Amino acid sequence: MSTAVVASLLGVAVVLLGSAAMGVVRPRRYATILDFYVAARAVGPWRNGAAISSEYTSAVSCLSLAGLIALHGVPMLWYSVGAAGGYVVVLILVVAPLRRSGTYTLSDFAQWRLGSPLVRRLVTGIVTVIGMICLVAQLQAAGVVLRLVTGLPPWAGGLATAVAAVAVALTGGMGSVTGLQALQFWLKLLIFAGCALVLWSAWRWGAAAPPAVPVPPAGPHLVQGHVLAGAGDPSPLGVLSVLVSCALGAMGLPHVIVRVYASPDGRSARRSVVAALAMLVAFYLLPPVYGVLGRVFTPGAPADVMVLVLPARMLPGPVGDALTGLLAAGAFAAFLATSCGVLVALGAALSPGTPRVARLARITRIGRFRGSVAGVALTALLLSWAAPHGSVILLVMLGFGLSAATLCPVLVLGIWWRGLSARGAAAGLVVGGGLVAVLVAVEGLAPAALVAGLGLPVRYPAPFVAPVAFLVMVVVSLATPGSVPPGVSRKLARMHLPEDLGDAGIDRSSRRPDRSSR
Repeated sequence: MSTAVVASLLGVAVVLLGSAAMGVVRPRRYATILDFYVAARAVGPWRNGAAISSEYTSAVSCLSLAGLIALHGVPMLWYSVGAAGGYVVVLILVVAPLRRSGTYTLSDFAQWRLGSPLVRRLVTGIVTVIGMICLVAQLQAAGVVLRLVTGLPPWAGGLATAVAAVAVALTGGMGSVTGLQALQFWLKLLIFAGCALVLWSAWRWGAAAPPAVPVPPAGPHLVQGHVLAGAGDPSPLGVLSVLVSCALGAMGLPHVIVRVYASPDGRSARRSVVAALAMLVAFYLLPPVYGVLGRVFTPGAPADVMVLVLPARMLPGPVGDALTGLLAAGAFAAFLATSCGVLVALGAALSPGTPRVARLARITRIGRFRGSVAGVALTALLLSWAAPHGSVILLVMLGFGLSAATLCPVLVLGIWWRGLSARGAAAGLVVGGGLVAVLVAVEGLAPAALVAGLGLPVRYPAPFVAPVAFLVMVVVSLATPGSVPPGVSRKLARMHLPEDLGDAGIDRSSRRPDRSSR
């Protein structure tokens, strides 16, 4: 067993076992089940911001972006801009009003705002699909990375990540996940920044010389055909599509938006997103560094493996092996952080009666939550094994696109337009989700020449489908004013007025002392 394999196995084991131990050995305890779901709504802005950033910097951020920059050059820098820019839209349009609504999940918000069980079920279904897409992407990426650096079968990486994520999510709920994710963000930032500094210094000081001609990429167990980054689309339309997908889709990602509910109040929620935006800007300075190094030292490497094979190419020997192990550990920290967030968000959304029932037996509610988490994890794991390993960035962008075409219109119109009706929201959700499903089916089943000839936006549908969904919701709402729920003015006031000016009877945050163990 080579030094690189030992270093990689050690790094991955420390991240997975250490994370699971943090959740299992000392889980947070809460007085009520609702506190369990939102960490007693007592998470400070900086810790919440770090947790948001940790969930958002997933496999795509850590591996795929750098590979795309190395492959296509400057146009791919817009991917980083779009990834961070989505939070600007979230900050301006969604964060504070959504927190002031006093709801617990996106499904809860939909039913509270529109008074429609049908809309609630549609939102729950879409949230589940988006979360499952993100979770499958992380598990597949974990399998590919573990196979690359150690030679173990791909199913082992997904299984190890799923088990560790379930262990954390089942024990302490949002509190354990939040603390772990905040720590993992700083761990990822330290690892990727430190390795980038070492590699860049080696290049600038002449310790690493670029190859005279492109050579095949060298990795412990390089597997062609497993693609994390995909080919990318450097065309102006492709870049614009990614920017729009990220800008509109970020607000509907269940594992990201659930962080809003963990803040004490609307002001704290807004500060959390500002902190997350600053952290994301710092993190997204790193993919261009790896992209430049990859373009110089690994010109023949596939985009998906470029970051992991770069240390061995630049610094062969123990130093390169150690850096490879650190990067593998950082990648698994990214997979685990996102997986934990998705499991908690989907567990809360799928638990029967979770959002609206005020007080039930604690054991019953937690049992439902844990059953949902286990079911989601098992389903995602089976899908990650059964589905062909394709482009993770395309899979993640599909989740963004579906969110932009469905949940974004519901949130924006539900927060800012009093005329949104239940029938209008339902129609827009069906049309937006249906169009995305049709485009995905066309890409998978129709000949590539036909798709190219028709000019269908199959890979990045958000810029084309999202306006249609908005239009459908507005037109149908105007045509069905009778389905506008009563009390809309009071609900809008509740969302847009500061807490000290709103309805005094609304429980917007945890004013009770936090009785959780620390």
